[in-house]
Amino acid sequence: MPPKLDPLQVVDVYVRVTEGKVRTASSLAPKIGPLGLSPKKIKEDIVKEIAKDWKGLHVMLKLTVQNGQAKVSVVPSATALVIKALKVPEHDRKKTKNIKHNDNILLDDVIEIAKLMKPRSLAKDLSGTMKEILGA
Repeated sequence: MPPKLDPLQVVDVYVRVTEGKVRTASSLAPKIGPLGLSPKKIKEDIVKEIAKDWKGLHVMLKLTVQNGQAKVSVVPSATALVIKALKVPEHDRKKTKNIKHNDNILLDDVIEIAKLMKPRSLAKDLSGTMKEILGA
């Protein structure tokens, strides 16, 4: 029998979602089952969160679990933010491969992405983070 969970304890679970689609609920079960949550309900919450802005992109999701309730938040990568700023139309990754992006991105967009990525960056200041974004 699993040990009782502390209701005040906060647990963070990270899940990788590709192309805006969640794998089957059974693939979520090993991560979420021990926390006493329903994988099917979590999958529905993930689909609702991704359908807003992140459909067709690879993103990391952070599930914050406390007291039997899970809150889904998106932790986007620099590449996902750049592709979103380029306004690339949605496409099927299985049918179209090696897409070349030949569009321009505004400096203001790069600055906004760098501000979002600053806490996860290893750069000392914002200019270093901007260089990391431009390298992505």
